[in-house]
Amino acid sequence: MKVLVLFIFSCAGITLTAQSGGIYISDAGNFNNPPWQILRVDDDGQNPTVFIDEFLNWPQDILFLEDRNQVLISNLGSGCINIHDALTGDFIQSFACGISGPTRTKIGPDSLLYVLQWSGTGKVKRYDLNGNFVDDFTQTGVNQSIGLDWDIHGNLYVSSYNGDKVEQFDTAGVSQGNFVSSNLQGPTNIWFDTNGDLLVVDYDGTAVKRFDSTGAFVGNFITGIFHAEGVDSLPNGNILLGNGSTNAVKMYQSDGTFISDIVPSGTANLITPNAVVFRDETNISWAEPEVKFGFAVVVPQPERNQIRLLGDIQQKADSLSIHDMNGQVILKMAYPESTNIVKFNSASNGTYFMTFELSNGNTTTESFTWVVE
Repeated sequence: MKVLVLFIFSCAGITLTAQSGGIYISDAGNFNNPPWQILRVDDDGQNPTVFIDEFLNWPQDILFLEDRNQVLISNLGSGCINIHDALTGDFIQSFACGISGPTRTKIGPDSLLYVLQWSGTGKVKRYDLNGNFVDDFTQTGVNQSIGLDWDIHGNLYVSSYNGDKVEQFDTAGVSQGNFVSSNLQGPTNIWFDTNGDLLVVDYDGTAVKRFDSTGAFVGNFITGIFHAEGVDSLPNGNILLGNGSTNAVKMYQSDGTFISDIVPSGTANLITPNAVVFRDETNISWAEPEVKFGFAVVVPQPERNQIRLLGDIQQKADSLSIHDMNGQVILKMAYPESTNIVKFNSASNGTYFMTFELSNGNTTTESFTWVVE
C-alpha cells in the first residue's frame, strides 16, 4: 500500500519593492556534505536571510537572468544546473543535467552560457539560455576548472585548481597554452581589470594575485586571506571576496585596501562562501503567489503507482511536474482535471517535490514522501 500526504497552506500575496541591492552568497557548507544554502544580505551586509535551501547539492555559482525572473544555481554534487525563481528562490525546474561537476557559469560575448566542469573531460560547455546544449566549446579540457573570464579580444581564460594554472583559449575554443603556470597554489575565480591585468584568487596561496597582459606575475593585489573563493564588486567599485577560513565575506576598496567583513563570521551559519554575487534590485518588485491551495494527496490500495490529488487546485493549475532531491524531472504533465490521477511509475522510496504551474504564471512547490509498504 502507498500512502502520501501533502498539504499546501493558503497565504495572501505581498508585494515588495527593493530600495537598492542585495548580496547573494553560495554556501558550499562541508563541500560534498550538507548543510548547503544560498544566502541574501542587503548591500550593507544587514538583514541576512536564507534565499534557497532546497534542491542544492554542493552549490557552486549564482547567475541571475533578470529578463526571465530566474536565477541559475550550479550544483557540483548532482551534475545539474537548476532554475529558481529570482525573487522567491522557489525551485522551478532543471536547466541542464549530466554535467561532470558544474562549477562556474557565465554568459559569454556570444550570449551563450559557458559552464565549467570540475571532472570528466573538463571541456567548457555551452548552452543557450533555454537550457539547450550547444557544444563543447573547447577542444581540450581543463581539469578542476573553476574560474573563467574573457579579455578585450574575446579570448577565454580558464583556471585549473589542481593544475595551478590559467589556460588561454582563442575565440574558436582552441587552446593557446598556459597563460599563467607559476606563482599559483590553487586558483579559483579570475577576472580582468580595466587596465588589462588578470586578477587570480589563489585559494591556497593566501592572496589575490595580479598578472599583466602577457601573463607575467606583477605582485599580490590582496593579502591576508585563506581559502578565498567567490568574488564580485559593488557599484561604487568596492570588491567583495568570500573567505572560507573565517566563514566571512570581506570587502576591499578598488585598490585592494581592506575595509571590513561586510558579512562577518557566523552570519546565518555561513560556512563556505564559494560564490558572491551583487544584484542591483533598485527597480525590482515582487510578490508571493496570490494563493496557495490546501489539498491532500492519497494513493489507496490497489491503485499502485498512482497519485490521487484531492482539493481545488485544479481550478487554477495548468500543469504539474515531479522532481527528485537533485531537481531532476521525474514527470511533467498537464494537470489531470477530469480524473485527478497522476501515474507515478518507477519511483523508489524517498522525498520528492511536486510543482504546480498556475494559470496566473506563478508556481508553487511542496515536498512529499513516497513510501511503498
